[in-house]
Amino acid sequence: MEQGKALVVFQDKKIRRIWFSDEWWFVAVDIVEALTDSKDPKGYLKDMRRRDGGFAEGWGQIATPLPVDTQGGMQNLNCVSTKGAFRLIQSIPSKKAEPFKKWLAKVGYERVQEIENPELAQKRMKGLYKSKGYSDDWIEKRVRGIAIRDELTDEWKKRNVETDKEFAILTAEISKATFGITPSEYKKLKGLKKENLRDHMDDLELIFNMLGERITTEITKNQDAQKFDQCSKAAKEGGEVAGNARKDAETKIGKSIIKSQNYLQDKEKGQRDRLEEKPK
Repeated sequence: MEQGKALVVFQDKKIRRIWFSDEWWFVAVDIVEALTDSKDPKGYLKDMRRRDGGFAEGWGQIATPLPVDTQGGMQNLNCVSTKGAFRLIQSIPSKKAEPFKKWLAKVGYERVQEIENPELAQKRMKGLYKSKGYSDDWIEKRVRGIAIRDELTDEWKKRNVETDKEFAILTAEISKATFGITPSEYKKLKGLKKENLRDHMDDLELIFNMLGERITTEITKNQDAQKFDQCSKAAKEGGEVAGNARKDAETKIGKSIIKSQNYLQDKEKGQRDRLEEKPK
């Protein structure tokens, strides 16, 4: 849990946030204060919970007390995830909240379209990566990797792997066998925190990551693995196939597949190189 860069600003209002459980959580009363003219945001929030029965019933599912730095020192304040913040904003009858509500309606409509036509989701995803400066070749690998990952997780679900923790452990086992390090260790190597690890892999890293997950899917099916323990065995075996292929490739090309560089660093380096190459 950390609080680096712990403030976001909306219409000159500061909203405190904290990094928890791999995502940002926002102080609920700060959101209320930013979107209303209430002089007592805590009281306003209590009134909302009294006034809206559905909101009150779901409050325990979207709000979590987390330690936040205040003028009086560290205190536990109710915080909401991004999803919870959307639910909170939807319940605030304020003109200031209207831009958020319109945006949420647009996003919701787009998601319905994507469910009906999955190609739209891929198109939007490719456009997003393109706008960030990724190459077409890298984007195609990344999109293919997402499809392979989805196929694997669907297979796990069919075989009664149920909790997020189990999914994380199985993923770590594939990574450990493929690259010799877990995803958390990989992120540390690349200097990443909240960023998505796979978005900061190069072509070869993505290829071997895909290989480990694709082979794991096939082994899981062929062994008819059931529940966590059997799927764990298949995950290790699938990762070992990719790991052996990686080691063989490294011997042939004479360098490590595993990189400490990440996409942000490579992009910044590329920009510096282009500036240095300009004629004087």
